[in-house]
Amino acid sequence: MTAPITQDVLTLPRKAPEGLKPNLIGLTRPQLRAALVDAGTPEKQARMREGQIWQWLYHWGVRDFASMTNLSKDYRAFLEQTFDIRVPAIVTRQVSADGTRKYLLRIDGGHEVETVYIPEEGRGTLCISSQVGCTLTCSFCHTGTQKLVRNLTAAEIVGQVMVARDDLAEWSVPGQPRKEERLISNVVLMGMGEPLYNFDNVRDAMQIVMDGEGISLSRRRITLSTSGIVPEIARTAEEIGCLLAISFHATTDAVRDRLVPVNKKWNIDTLLGALRDYPRLSNSERITFEYVMLKGVNDSDEDARRLVRLIRGIPAKINLIPFNEWPGAPYQRSDWDRIEAFADIIFKAGYASPIRTPRGEDIMAACGQLKSATERGRKSASQIAAEAAKG
Repeated sequence: MTAPITQDVLTLPRKAPEGLKPNLIGLTRPQLRAALVDAGTPEKQARMREGQIWQWLYHWGVRDFASMTNLSKDYRAFLEQTFDIRVPAIVTRQVSADGTRKYLLRIDGGHEVETVYIPEEGRGTLCISSQVGCTLTCSFCHTGTQKLVRNLTAAEIVGQVMVARDDLAEWSVPGQPRKEERLISNVVLMGMGEPLYNFDNVRDAMQIVMDGEGISLSRRRITLSTSGIVPEIARTAEEIGCLLAISFHATTDAVRDRLVPVNKKWNIDTLLGALRDYPRLSNSERITFEYVMLKGVNDSDEDARRLVRLIRGIPAKINLIPFNEWPGAPYQRSDWDRIEAFADIIFKAGYASPIRTPRGEDIMAACGQLKSATERGRKSASQIAAEAAKG
């Protein structure tokens, strides 16, 4: 197995921060069972207790041990004294004119991250973060202007899903028929951070989200977006098996080096080589190539034709993303007729080329606009633009 990629960033240890009891959220099934045994639960009982607690946490969304009524009162008291059930806290909740919801969430240490829920006809997508800030400094992305602080723990990643389900009242109620409607039908790791620089925590969180006795989202309903951390791509296929999206954005190394600096480490040719095996290894149908449309930078007919040549042989679709501008951004959105002409060339070559409708722009919740600084999170797009104009 390929050695994991590491960075000089802080990941919180599994041990609880000083003054807090160990958190059961974010533990995989084996980790949960081990935690119960270590705390004194007899091994013969631990498997059954693990299953019971798991369902309370992830099927019913229960946050207090007293409500776990199929456990004895003594055991509930033991759990209350020994463990905690802790998810991120909502600092602000903004709702866009188009129904998009953006949550500014506070996590351990007082740090903040953003999570976005996007309702669509017949589905609802939750965009979650994997790091506080980002290390990749992609020049078109607002998140990339915020320095990386630390990786999120598995609890903080799966906790984003749980908090959104709270807000949407999506949990089934104990004793009542299970809710069949899924307001959160899809999860995308496209928020703050590079998921493959936080692989272990992302994997553990997604295993919890995919577990059939809990949140129960199919791996085909989960998409991980990466800028191209090549050594971790095969691990993603083998250990998570979700759908894969690539932040591609350019058709030459010269342009991609500028837009996505990690390209200097793993260039286009190296990245495409790693992608050719992914559908087979993960049993996925196709890879999504994300391509932000930047006026006069990467939106020519020749770029479109070159993109088609580059991905030939890879089962793929190309998501064209009109650039979501932010105060001080060094780029402009491509003209609409230019985007449509680009899409037409790709479509005629046999690839799906949907143009993503910008969502949540009025609350700075669109793709590439997330940034978690407290003051930034509390202001509207119009306020930030006004301040920027004042210089």
